[in-house]
Amino acid sequence: MVDTQNVNKIVMEVRAGAGGDEASLFAGDLVRMYQKYALKKGWSFSIVDASESGAKGYKTLVAEIKGQGVYEAFKNESGVHRVQRVPLTERQGRIHTSTASVAVLPIVEARAVEVRDGDLEVTFCRAGGPGGQNVNKVETAVRIVHKPTGIVVASREERTQHANREKAMEVLRAKLFEAQREQAVGSVDQIRKEQVGTADRSEKIRTYNFPDDRITDHRIGKKWSNLERILEGDFDKIAEAFK
Repeated sequence: MVDTQNVNKIVMEVRAGAGGDEASLFAGDLVRMYQKYALKKGWSFSIVDASESGAKGYKTLVAEIKGQGVYEAFKNESGVHRVQRVPLTERQGRIHTSTASVAVLPIVEARAVEVRDGDLEVTFCRAGGPGGQNVNKVETAVRIVHKPTGIVVASREERTQHANREKAMEVLRAKLFEAQREQAVGSVDQIRKEQVGTADRSEKIRTYNFPDDRITDHRIGKKWSNLERILEGDFDKIAEAFK
């Protein structure tokens, strides 16, 4: 089995949960917090695939983060995150509760997970969105289905088909490795559910309470103030609390 303490490359998947548009905005807040913290630490943060919702929100986002100690810093982020705040569209000042789920998977060497070409269904399409004529006119985006498990991965952010396929294969190996590690069997939804739950409001590892300017981690019982500052990437105090 691979020693994950020495894994310096991860896949992070963030999904909006319960709460509609506000959940998507919260997912976007989490993504930007992790991205700013990664850049602060000198790590690379690259988006592999994303489904946006509005200017600052995400329905889903898959990112690859590389750097010394990155897995140890982020491994405890897996789970359901809950936010309590007054949305900008709320005229009566009522506090809404929304959720987003995070999954953190270590990227392992190709030899650590066997993937047979015959088990893969690979399709290509136009990436769409920003990126210039090459991205929009050439089928650079890659979607891979691992037929034995039903795991589906995609990559569209790179400029070439080959680069997107390599990126998607890294994500696939990470998910297969996690499935093997947990001895899970079935589709990616089953694998992921074991890690982050259903993203329902009642399932939570951490609450971001804006009216009280407080973040509470329900697993270790710790609380932090200066919520906005933490969301701007001042994440060390939370990462250090688990060590």
